Amino acid sequence: MHMTINIEHDVLQANKEIAIQNNNLLNKYKVTAFNIMGAIGSGKTTLIELAIQKLSKKYKIGVIAGDIVARIDASRFEALGVPTIGMNTGKECHLDALMVEHALKKLPLRDLDLLFIENVGNLICPVDYILGEHKRVVMVSVSEGDDIVNKHHKIFKESDLAIINKIDIAEAVGVDADKMMQDAQR
Repeated sequence: MHMTINIEHDVLQANKEIAIQNNNLLNKYKVTAFNIMGAIGSGKTTLIELAIQKLSKKYKIGVIAGDIVARIDASRFEALGVPTIGMNTGKECHLDALMVEHALKKLPLRDLDLLFIENVGNLICPVDYILGEHKRVVMVSVSEGDDIVNKHHKIFKESDLAIINKIDIAEAVGVDADKMMQDAQR
């Protein structure tokens, strides 16, 4: 007898179920979570650092910092005095809901208002894995080329906010930032 199992569907369905539990937990504690996705070097870490600096007087902030092997970004957030969980994914190119579930157990959720989840630097893998976040943000930089939005349209389509970063160097790298913005709005 031959049987075919759709592994991708099963994995994504299991992830979705855990993500719903994560979202329910965040809602219970009234924590708003943002999944920050983007390529390596797009500016995700700097965006979160600036958000912490600007918002920490009004909101209590926590961070889950996803990376393949290092704790460099997590250390940068810890230096700003916010509760931070560094999640090393090993060979995985994205965070998944189970990883976030483990991180949420270590964070003082009752003391937080906002949670930034810095996903692993990648524009392909993270889009299929919801984590329990309330909003998805994708960030790219002009140094990735003005065709980056069209190459990775799915992540833009499934995000609530798109940020095009480093536009001050667009001319120097021969990129049409306006084209990128137009492509992102489609």
